Amino acid sequence: MQDGTLSIGIIGAGIMGERLLSAILDQSPPLVTVGGVWDPAPSAMARMAAAFPQVPRLTDAAAIIAASDCVYIASPPAFHLGHARAAIASGKSVFCEKPLAVDVEDARAFVAEAGNRGAVNFPFASSLAVATLMDWIAQGAVGTASRITIEVAFAAWPRSWQADAAAWLDGRQQGGFTREVVSHFLFLSRRLFGPLHALSGRAAFPEAGKSERSIKATLMAGDMPVDLKGSVGSTAKDDHNIWMLEGDKGAVRLCDWSIAERRLPDGTWQRAADALSQVEARPIALRRQIEGVVRLTRGEAHHLATLTDALNVQEIVEAILADDAMPRD
Repeated sequence: MQDGTLSIGIIGAGIMGERLLSAILDQSPPLVTVGGVWDPAPSAMARMAAAFPQVPRLTDAAAIIAASDCVYIASPPAFHLGHARAAIASGKSVFCEKPLAVDVEDARAFVAEAGNRGAVNFPFASSLAVATLMDWIAQGAVGTASRITIEVAFAAWPRSWQADAAAWLDGRQQGGFTREVVSHFLFLSRRLFGPLHALSGRAAFPEAGKSERSIKATLMAGDMPVDLKGSVGSTAKDDHNIWMLEGDKGAVRLCDWSIAERRLPDGTWQRAADALSQVEARPIALRRQIEGVVRLTRGEAHHLATLTDALNVQEIVEAILADDAMPRD
């Protein structure tokens, strides 16, 4: 830390690493600086050199850790905990992409080791649309809440903009839309209503060696029932998603990542007056995530997804995807 400004180092120069890097460079006034970026793929480093020539490109993960107060880990999931443990051992804080690991037991062990020195990048923790939903709920728009419904669908998986990472994003070990997308809405359910538990459901893997093509499950978030379904090839949209909370007086929902809506007495849906598209909303959420990283690294209370939050989400996700864990109907 120099002159009170924190340094974030980035491991992984894919889409997520590039997004956070862009958000750091776009800050005004700056809260953090970039300690450096590293990716084992020469092509990724060449892309960083062309797009961000002002950012230090370091030689390996150890160099990133040494140059940073906090390490942002945006590598494929199989490498998350190796980098995270090295950063924690060096006295640095960790901001990690989800999932924490590809193995739940290893993730549990890491959470026990790391304590409060890490957080996970679930942007709904900083979403303006989620804040709007929470305000509506507090104002009584839903009344007594009775059920959460989560629905996701994709024209194809991986999505078109993820083609460069398709090798792992469509594999059984690390990929699939349940890990990549559904996890965000499970986190949101946990954040609003409590720990996730009492899971029952199934996942379908019709293509050998590929990730799931559909899921269906029920579970609880605290005392709130959650119905969940997802599928690939069932919509023409690149990415369709709805998180909805219903109650005895109405309903509210989050559509397409960033649009808050509430159901009126006549059954129609009214969009929030200040609703933003995902492209417009993302930079604002990233700025707020960076603010949380600053508080995390300083040892202060923060609003980010905790390691415990992320572990609970991962436990549910991996149980949905496990061949032998899901009752069949």
